[in-house]
Amino acid sequence: MVLENLNRAYVENLLAGNRRICRAIIQQAFAQGASPAELYENLLWPAMEHVARLWKEDRINRATEQLATRINRMIADQLQSLLASAEPCGRKALLLCAPHEPEELGAQMICDMLEARGWEVYFLGGGVPDDEVLMLVGLHRPDVLIIYGTRPENTPAIRGLIDNIRHVDPCPEMNIMLAGGIFARTDGLWNEVKADLCASDLREAIEMACTAEPRNPLVAASTLRRRRRRRPVMEVAGAVI
Repeated sequence: MVLENLNRAYVENLLAGNRRICRAIIQQAFAQGASPAELYENLLWPAMEHVARLWKEDRINRATEQLATRINRMIADQLQSLLASAEPCGRKALLLCAPHEPEELGAQMICDMLEARGWEVYFLGGGVPDDEVLMLVGLHRPDVLIIYGTRPENTPAIRGLIDNIRHVDPCPEMNIMLAGGIFARTDGLWNEVKADLCASDLREAIEMACTAEPRNPLVAASTLRRRRRRRPVMEVAGAVI
């Protein structure tokens, strides 16, 4: 309830570019008992999504969107060192994102929260060539590869990356998770590009990463074969899925 009451004031001041007041709101939340993790999940992340939605709906201009995003990222940078830190758990994550500031922020918050859970995290950001991603997957052998914040026009490229990873197969038990962006807004699209997991928000991304069983390549291959056998039947029948 504390953060629900502060959320509106925080977003309003993000959009107005009021850095000082945004910091004061964070201090107020601390004074009322909120933890850094709660601020990530219930204040910073919802504010980030709200700003992105306003931008997509053309209700704010680029300047306002960038002011708000940069302030939110500044707050995240300051909170990161205050997150409670667990002992190393022996698990690894590799994160990619679209090469835009809001996507960088969302991926950064996932990184921070996984590190707080004891994960070893490698954050590549956006614009990394597929062959270099493959190299790092083979080098670090992460438990999960997380791709955050894809836009509709980038969907074929994500499908291509996943196809390349599964073809070369440098880490067969690694799960591939999609989070945010078009995959969080379009039911089933993550399955069409052959990802293993899809998270709609920060809390779900962390929970899925921490609880998912290692990928079973034999089960995944069997599932793919079943999909391929069904397609000609659906096309002949004129079915639309």
